[in-house]
Amino acid sequence: MGSKTVRRWLPVTALTVAAAASLRRVRYDQTTKKRIEDLLSAAKPTSKLTYQREDVEHLPEPVRRYFEAVLEDGQPRVRAARLSQRGEFRFGGRSGSWKPLRATQYYTVDPPGFVWDADIEVLPFVSVRVVDAYERGRGSLRAMLLSAFSVANAPPGEAMNEGELLRYLAEAVWFPTALLPGEHVEWEPIDEYAARATIEDRGNTASLVFHFDDDGLVRRVSAAARYRQEDDSLERWTGYFSEYEWHDGIRIPTEASVEWTLPSGDMPYWRASIESVGYRQR
Repeated sequence: MGSKTVRRWLPVTALTVAAAASLRRVRYDQTTKKRIEDLLSAAKPTSKLTYQREDVEHLPEPVRRYFEAVLEDGQPRVRAARLSQRGEFRFGGRSGSWKPLRATQYYTVDPPGFVWDADIEVLPFVSVRVVDAYERGRGSLRAMLLSAFSVANAPPGEAMNEGELLRYLAEAVWFPTALLPGEHVEWEPIDEYAARATIEDRGNTASLVFHFDDDGLVRRVSAAARYRQEDDSLERWTGYFSEYEWHDGIRIPTEASVEWTLPSGDMPYWRASIESVGYRQR
C-alpha cells in the first residue's frame, strides 16, 4: 500500500475508531443507568418508619451518644440516598499523583447496596470512568478510559463481595439510620470511644471499628483486613470523617478520606467533599 493510500485511509480509520468509542460510551452510560435504576427499585421500606431514642438505649454507650448527636427524635429512616462528591483520587500507589474526581453515589438500606459512578481526570480532557458497586450481594469495580475502553476489572469472588460490603458499612455515616438496630447491623462495645459494627447480607459479613470523639461523632473507621484488588491481598484500611453539617435533619460529615496501611507505610488514595445529599425516606 502506497503512502498516498495510507494518508487517504487514515482519516477514515480515525473516524471509525471514534465512532466505535462513542457507541461504547453510550452503551456503558445506559448500562450504568440501568444498574442504578435496578438498585433503587429493589429498595424495601425500612424496618421502622422513624428513629426514636428508645431504639438505641441498649446499645454501647459511644454508639448511643453517636445517634443522639446525629439524629433528631422522630427522624424518618432513610430508604435510599444520593450523594455528589468532588475530590481527588491517586492512581499508581504512593508515587502516583492526585487527580481531580467528581462522583455520584447511590445507596439503598434494605437490601444494603450502592453504585459509585466517578469520573477521574487523568489528563486534560481525558478521564477514567470508575463504577464501584455492591449489588444483590456481589461486589464489583470496573474502570473505563473515556467510558469506552476497559483498563481495570476486579475479579469477582467472596473477598471482593465482603470488601465492598465493608465500604458500604463505612459510608453509612452519610445516612446513619442504616446503622440503627433492625437494619442488618449489630454493635459490640470496645471502650468508651470505640465500638465494632458488623453487617451481614446474603452470606457476606463485614466488620469495622468505629472511633468516636467527645461530641459523639464518628471521626474514624478502621478495618483489620480489607480486600485490595491491586495486589490480591488483605490489608488494613482506614477512613476519616470531619466537618459535620445538618442535612434534612441528619448530621453527616462533609469531608472524608481513606487510606491503606501497607507494610511500606500508609497510602492515602481518596479524599473528597460532599457537595449535595438527598434522601428517600418512604
